Amino acid sequence: MSEVLYQRMAPRTVVRARSTTLDNVFLSFLGSTAIVALFASVEPRCRHWFLVPLLLCSTLIGADAVAWVRGQCGLFDPVGLLGLLGIHFFFLAPLLHVTWNVWMLYVLPPDDWREWLGAMACLNLIGLLGYRWSRTIGPVGAAGQTRREQYRLDRTTFVFILIAALLITGLLQVYVYHLYGGLSGYVKRYEDSFAHYGTTDPGIGFVGMGWLFSISESFPILAAIGFAALFQRRRWAGNPLVLALVFFCFFMMQLLFGGLRGSRWNILWGVFWLVGLIHLCMRRLSRRMIYMGLIGLLAFMYFYAFYKFVGLEGVQALGDSVVRAKLENKTGRTFQVMVLGDLGRSDVQAFALYRVVHSRDYDYAWGRTYLGALAIVIPRTVWPDRPPTKVKWTTEIESGKGSYSPGLRQSSRVYGLAGEAMLNFGPLSVPLVFIVFGAVVGWVRRLGRTLGRRDSRQLLLPLLILFCIVLLVNDSENNVFSLIKYGAVPALVVLLGSRKVRTRRLYPVPGRIAKVAAGGQGTSGKSRATSFASTGSGS
Repeated sequence: MSEVLYQRMAPRTVVRARSTTLDNVFLSFLGSTAIVALFASVEPRCRHWFLVPLLLCSTLIGADAVAWVRGQCGLFDPVGLLGLLGIHFFFLAPLLHVTWNVWMLYVLPPDDWREWLGAMACLNLIGLLGYRWSRTIGPVGAAGQTRREQYRLDRTTFVFILIAALLITGLLQVYVYHLYGGLSGYVKRYEDSFAHYGTTDPGIGFVGMGWLFSISESFPILAAIGFAALFQRRRWAGNPLVLALVFFCFFMMQLLFGGLRGSRWNILWGVFWLVGLIHLCMRRLSRRMIYMGLIGLLAFMYFYAFYKFVGLEGVQALGDSVVRAKLENKTGRTFQVMVLGDLGRSDVQAFALYRVVHSRDYDYAWGRTYLGALAIVIPRTVWPDRPPTKVKWTTEIESGKGSYSPGLRQSSRVYGLAGEAMLNFGPLSVPLVFIVFGAVVGWVRRLGRTLGRRDSRQLLLPLLILFCIVLLVNDSENNVFSLIKYGAVPALVVLLGSRKVRTRRLYPVPGRIAKVAAGGQGTSGKSRATSFASTGSGS
């Protein structure tokens, strides 16, 4: 298809896309209205003006979820995945907070949480409008379009670098176990650190080991990348039984490489990356499988939290409901806390808004939380007095100015994208940070649309897609750490094992190729994916 023909088709495509978007917005509005009516009828405390901005937020972000469910965007399109998360994050979580009456502990709360949930929803609404606008800035990147410059794996070089990286990371992990007296000593160190420090920070008992862990714990994802890159054209590699075995082995490796020191994210980042590699390189996954995977994800987060808080004692919760109930009382880790605390930031951000508006006992960070986040890449042995991270300001907004004491009194709460913006610059910064967020999501989406089927950077796409999701939920400190911790070594291996080439054709032959790239409507479940990209109709 020539570029001229593509340009002639563009206006009709744009009109059809706009019509589809309006349909999705309308369906999202209907579904959100029904949920609002249900909550208002069941819980009298939900009959409050805060329902209005919540409904509008859900309508906006829910349109992307509707597009994902209807198959109008790819299975791993970051916009669709953020739409699914956003329905809970911006809409269901505030409603559940009010219904269950579950709120932040150990702080002086506002008189009426609903007032500040509603005020925060108003800021989020403006922010979501900016997000939807900024993610469209830049070239369209239509389905089937590819870049002239691509990266292709040099098989010989890649295999050599991959084997070397696997040997180095594997030996380093053996060295880690040796330092702590074997696997049992490694686990005991985590349990002892929790008992001593009273925190579930998976790194508190392993101070000074961050860079070593960043390298050694890359072993599982390097193995997954190697499997996807070297065997994606083998028919047997796409067999469901083979993939199930690969998934099981990978999960066990994730436990051995970091999971046993209480790091849920270490496992979740790896599992998401593996599933993305399977979908992009090995075998197309269905939305039904993703739904089942989400249920499994929630179950894992719930049960793993017991191990995170009490160590091996928490494993007993898997098969004994009595023990599970006792551990819930002991740790406070109920299903409600997981749904609202791990997958939402509603009460935390509402509290931050309340404090910055009403309290005179708080000084804005003025960007220093972001500076502190960037500084964590430099070890304390090199820079002992590096700037504090957001922990200083989260502690002071909860307990008052001057309350922060490193290692003794500090908050472990995560405030998310909008919450951290308020800690730095106040409420008016929330819409601005959403614009930046949308630009990042749009860039990742366009990158995925325009990478060729054989472009080696597709092996790194799941990392960038998941980064878009956690960017909304986590703080800058967590995001910088995660990007380096989980992405640095695999990215180095892939890029060093690739060579840059120039393609002759900017727009490949249309038809089935573009159809598969757009989400594979009507294709068999055995077809292999070539891109996570959408046709653009859901944007």
